[in-house]
Amino acid sequence: MSHHHINYLEIPVKDIARTKTFFNHVFGWQFQDYGPKYSCFLDVGITGGFFESDTVFTTGKGSPLIVLYSSSLEQSQSRVIEHGGHISKPIFNFPGGRRFQFLDINGSEYAVWSE
Repeated sequence: MSHHHINYLEIPVKDIARTKTFFNHVFGWQFQDYGPKYSCFLDVGITGGFFESDTVFTTGKGSPLIVLYSSSLEQSQSRVIEHGGHISKPIFNFPGGRRFQFLDINGSEYAVWSE
């Protein structure tokens, strides 16, 4: 552990089971459950988990944006749509690469970027 580094991320979701299915099918994530209202995601670049909540987060509400990396941006965008996500900002260029933003099955906003 490094002093004062971000160590863990907890993400609110409305439906743990559906969220796990979405992130597994779209991004290949695996999970370890800790009771019916909490699931830890494994080997995704940061340690963290999903907890059951009625809260959703979007940049429009001032929430931080969780950004994932993809080596195939178009394929990732297609998989998000195929598994019930909604594109909130289609692929666009930004300094350093390209990205899109999406709402997951809970209505929370994420981004995916690539070079």
